[in-house]
Amino acid sequence: QVQLVESGGGLVQAGGSLRLSCAASGSIFSIDAMRWYRQPPGKQREWIATITSAGSTNYANSVKGRFAISRDNAKNTVYLQMNTLKPEDTAVYYCQMVVTTTARVLRDYWGQGTQVTVSS
Repeated sequence: QVQLVESGGGLVQAGGSLRLSCAASGSIFSIDAMRWYRQPPGKQREWIATITSAGSTNYANSVKGRFAISRDNAKNTVYLQMNTLKPEDTAVYYCQMVVTTTARVLRDYWGQGTQVTVSS
């Protein structure tokens, strides 16, 4: 079994910053891509950032230039640094990882979600 635990959400004023973390634990052989998604209130979940095992990154246009995804492979952790936050960034943020387990099974795992609220 593999578990993803997120932390770092909260309430922040517009223009402020937050850093989200997502740590994976359990029967992990390797981790390929790591991603962040978010689900604004009343809307569908949307992808916002990806970092590959090689460290390449990609961002949704809505967060490009403001958010930065990074990873610490030794800690099986992915981060999302969020700067210049806007009220429209308010959402539940989810991490997702493509994991090969010690049983050599490849599948996606998701975090439980963390609430980010940006006040105007």
